[in-house]
Amino acid sequence: MDDVRLYGYWRSSASWRARIGLNLCGVAFDYIPVHLLHGEHVAAEHLGRNPLGQVPVLAWTDAGGVSRRLTQSIAILELLAEQHPGALLPADVFARARARQLAETVNSGIQPFQNLWLTRRINAEPDADGRAIGKEAIERGLAAMERECGLASGDAAPGAWLVGDAPSVADICLIPQLYNARRFEIDVDAFPTLLRAEASAAEHPAFAGARPEVQPDAQV
Repeated sequence: MDDVRLYGYWRSSASWRARIGLNLCGVAFDYIPVHLLHGEHVAAEHLGRNPLGQVPVLAWTDAGGVSRRLTQSIAILELLAEQHPGALLPADVFARARARQLAETVNSGIQPFQNLWLTRRINAEPDADGRAIGKEAIERGLAAMERECGLASGDAAPGAWLVGDAPSVADICLIPQLYNARRFEIDVDAFPTLLRAEASAAEHPAFAGARPEVQPDAQV
């Protein structure tokens, strides 16, 4: 991959996942901000990259000189996993499936319900509270992940990461979600296994370099 560009937003959890994945795979990239609150994601220029008007978008030139473009964070992570075996997924086939299961718990079971577009749409209805729905989805999903990790570990103490002894797509999806959980004022101390993985990520440079507050478009 040459001339790699990631179009994203500093606090977008999906963009955050892509940044972590690129970092873990050692892929150098240019980060190009798309400001969601200013509506840049629905401007004609960005819709030309992603007709759904979302971030992230990964763009690059392949070995044959062909311009490529990919949207959706999970698809981007899967592409990187195929290009860099062992970087984002465990070697064991069942462990790989479990990492994907936990990643999808976040991607499909939590994230859509806290999405800015959805919460705004819900709030437009009389007597509706999009934030409350998002908070409920986060609490329910993280509780399920905590329980699932306990079931998988049996009597053994869970390791430093969610699946195996190295970071995977499961941890990549977890870290932004815990950040959002705190934004929704959720007591994350109820999820000690998930916090153990978060502590491991805090010490890892690939995760540290992807954090929203260190991005060039960060709003503080």
